Amino acid sequence: MQKSLITLLAALSLAFISWTSAEEKPVAPAGKVHVLFDGKSLDHWKPAEFGGEGKVHLRDGLLFIETGEPMTGVTWKGPELPKVDYEITYEAKRIEGSDFFGTVTFPVQKDTCSFVLGGWGGGLTGLSNLDGNNASENETTGYHDFEQNKWYKIKVRVTKTKMQVWIDDAQVVDVVYTDKKIGIRVEVELNKPLGFSTYRCTGALRNIKVTELPPSDAAEKK
Repeated sequence: MQKSLITLLAALSLAFISWTSAEEKPVAPAGKVHVLFDGKSLDHWKPAEFGGEGKVHLRDGLLFIETGEPMTGVTWKGPELPKVDYEITYEAKRIEGSDFFGTVTFPVQKDTCSFVLGGWGGGLTGLSNLDGNNASENETTGYHDFEQNKWYKIKVRVTKTKMQVWIDDAQVVDVVYTDKKIGIRVEVELNKPLGFSTYRCTGALRNIKVTELPPSDAAEKK
């Protein structure tokens, strides 16, 4: 009886140690974060010479992209950034006008794509281009009621198989791209490999960051 009790207590002790170790297992550290705009300078950013572009400038800690005829943009010219397994996050608001105000062009492995924010009259969202079709005519086409002078948080995630986009906490894009042709409209060619643009409106940006992600795992491919 005593021997059985000792054996049971030993088993319980081992189970507790195992459970405690699992509970206290350290969480993997977050990926490297690249701060591209901190509100203090426009280092490594260059206005895109679209022709007819408005002014790109820093004021009150914000990156302003003024109204162009038709477009204004700014392009990252700093250190090379990841092309896959990363997230780009930023905040954008439309100040004047009624078209896209914080469209981001970003690398997708060896290709480049754009996420249109408030285009085609002010509310359209989507990726441009997929299989040659722009944001108004592919499977990622969506609509969002953007308010003037309101900040929106945008997150674009690129892995080896997927492109995903969130506006605030709502996911608006979730597409597997491995069997698709990825591209951009010729108008934003000068935003490659990463940049922002507006169309006949004034927008402001802040808190632009790129976060490296762990390598895409096998589960995602399924």
